[in-house]
Amino acid sequence: MLDKGLVQVYTGDGKGKTTAALGLALRAAGQGLRVRMVQFLKPPSLDLGERRALAKQRLAIKIEALDIDWDMEHSLSDPDARTRARVAISAALDRLRADIEAQTCDVLILDEIVFCLAKGLARMEDIKALIHGKPPCVEVVMTGDGATPELLALADLVTEMRNLKHPFETGLGARRGIEY
Repeated sequence: MLDKGLVQVYTGDGKGKTTAALGLALRAAGQGLRVRMVQFLKPPSLDLGERRALAKQRLAIKIEALDIDWDMEHSLSDPDARTRARVAISAALDRLRADIEAQTCDVLILDEIVFCLAKGLARMEDIKALIHGKPPCVEVVMTGDGATPELLALADLVTEMRNLKHPFETGLGARRGIEY
């Protein structure tokens, strides 16, 4: 158990936010901490390498996906998809707040919640309630592009990943094992 749990934000338009959070999860589990990662906007139907790897190991890392139908290319412009996502995300944050208050994990990673907040799919009130209600020994890590000044003010540690050059710009698509 941590003596002091902080609030971390990994944001920016560059690659590596989720990867950094997974590195932290691996390190924490290696030191005996219980880690829970919730992936927002990455439905269970996505075949992600991190989920495959963690399913094969006996680490104290629990990874789960918010079970909503979401497509990053089309759902943001679909009012019905946005409404369903808002409802599911709010309910998930309520459950997570209760879970961390009960100290079911030492490290809670909210993957893509920063993006959800930036796009109006999550409410700042729900994020604040989770942060302010967490026990002092629980670390909260939030990832995603578009961190607001209000969110940054709540954080103890902020890392911005900046895109300086990316193969997507030349038309190379996401590669199995590297981007997913």
